[in-house]
Amino acid sequence: MSENLVEVKKLRKYFPLRSGIFRTTGIVHAVDDIDFDILPGETLGLVGESGCGKTTAGLMVTGLLPPTSGSILVDGADLWSLEAAERRKLTTRVQMVFQDPYGSLDPRMTVGDLVGEPLLVHKIADKTERQELVKKMLERVGLSAEHYRRYAHEFSGGQAQRIGMARALILNPKFVVADEPVSALDVSVRAQILNLLRDLQKDLQLTYLFITHDLSVVRHMSDRVAVMYLGKIVEITEKRALFDSPKHPYTQALVLAVPIPDPKRAKDRKRKVLYGDVASPVNPPSGCRFHTRCSLANEHCRTNAPALIEVEKNHFVACDRVS
Repeated sequence: MSENLVEVKKLRKYFPLRSGIFRTTGIVHAVDDIDFDILPGETLGLVGESGCGKTTAGLMVTGLLPPTSGSILVDGADLWSLEAAERRKLTTRVQMVFQDPYGSLDPRMTVGDLVGEPLLVHKIADKTERQELVKKMLERVGLSAEHYRRYAHEFSGGQAQRIGMARALILNPKFVVADEPVSALDVSVRAQILNLLRDLQKDLQLTYLFITHDLSVVRHMSDRVAVMYLGKIVEITEKRALFDSPKHPYTQALVLAVPIPDPKRAKDRKRKVLYGDVASPVNPPSGCRFHTRCSLANEHCRTNAPALIEVEKNHFVACDRVS
């Protein structure tokens, strides 16, 4: 049996574009043949520009969105080859923290009902036991048992995200997908939530897929980082290697765009400017998908799609111009 908790192989998700009811006018290549794995207790950061497919990948891994093709193995079980009842049972071990805390919480339900609903759905514990479990979880994420009967609109953004985290963790999952969990929060609150996520990971022995576009958050949270561009993973390696020695031209541009708090160092650094816009996932470029914005691209790049290969130990890059 593999030592990985999560294994994603050749995962694809295509969305048809329709005109009317029956006519298909195009296909959105949201996620197009990606592979990654995550060890128990590890945090894999998944980073890229908006629209690159990282959230779609997260939804498929949690069982919320069926893939077009490919496999997702969680604890050795293929998530989408299971019968519905077995998949539902498996997904109790896989939960998600969403980007918008208010959008993921029903305003008509109290905090106690919101956090306790997963226990009710899966028929875990009786009413009294559920109340005690919910109150303990609220305290664990930095809230109070007194918040049990309040409603989501009565809380700040950071508190609402803590409620979402409590709801995700109430079933004691092994694996959590955190989709931009701090991007909708004030800067002053972000560090608190990130540190709480790390503390919970240590205390509850959690494994994270951490989705974000913010490289400073990736540096703080991740053990390894996968970089996505237009539905493809273009580089994946350990955090230190990615920031110290990025290989793919797109990753290099992202890393060099991160602000440096030291004015002298910032002045001496040469930024790598990307020209043009991200191509449409409805009609992605042939060959390497990054070639339309890459200064190193040649005719080979325009016609041949690069494979994700290991160029150094545990450092995988999808670029034929990298040796």
